Amino acid sequence: QVQLVESGGGLVQAGGSLRLSCVASRTIFSKDDMGWFRQAAGKQREWVGSMSAGGITAYADSVKGRFTISRDNTRNTVYLEMNSLKAEDTAVYYCKILSSNVWGQGTQVTVSS
Repeated sequence: QVQLVESGGGLVQAGGSLRLSCVASRTIFSKDDMGWFRQAAGKQREWVGSMSAGGITAYADSVKGRFTISRDNTRNTVYLEMNSLKAEDTAVYYCKILSSNVWGQGTQVTVSS
C-alpha cells in the first residue's frame, strides 16, 4: 500500500509563507488526482485544494489566490505553496490520493498573529 509523508510545516508569522511537500512511496502522480486537506483543533477536516492528474487545480474559497498546488511526478511529490498566511490557516495539513483512503501523518502549520 502506498504511503504518503508530508513535511514543511512550522511556525510562521501572519503574512508569511510556507511550502509543504507530500512524498509518495511509489510512482503514482502521473495517474492520480491529489488533494490537500487541513484540520484545525476542534474542527472537522476540510478540503483545501486539489490537482488532477492532468494538472487542473481547484481551491477552497478560503485559500484561493494565496495557496498554490504543484507536483513533480519525477519525484513522486506534490507541493502546497502557502502565501499571505493568516492565523485561521493554523491546522494540521494532510495530502491524499483522492481515489483512495490513504492519508499521510500530517504536518502542523501554526500562524501567529
